[in-house]
Amino acid sequence: MDGLPALRVILGFSFLSTALHYGHNTIALDQYPAVDGLRGVLGQVLVVFAWLLFTTFGVLGYRRYARKADWTALAFLAVYSLAGLSTMGHFLVGPVSLPAFWFATIFTDSLAGVGIWVFVVWAATRTAAVRGQVSTEH
Repeated sequence: MDGLPALRVILGFSFLSTALHYGHNTIALDQYPAVDGLRGVLGQVLVVFAWLLFTTFGVLGYRRYARKADWTALAFLAVYSLAGLSTMGHFLVGPVSLPAFWFATIFTDSLAGVGIWVFVVWAATRTAAVRGQVSTEH
């Protein structure tokens, strides 16, 4: 399958980065800018739930892409990219003051999210081109 090795690298990087970031966000929630009503155990549960939900989309997207590079696989991967892209939202809530390593995971998550988007756009153009070739032959 075209692009599968690159997708594995991007998803592996994203999985590691988001696992670290969301894990730290869960354990040290009080170190992140506060969102009204999302503190304590409720906030921790929501962070874990969000990571599990996003990661499920990533796994489904990868598995589907590995079998058949189609629009559904790309849609799942696009949803998964939000796991990384959404971490920049910390800066919308307030100042972020974290140890350097954990601060950096905000940016590695975002980089991973952008990487997934780049892959999705690349794969979508290939999918559209292939469909265009097939449709003109009939």
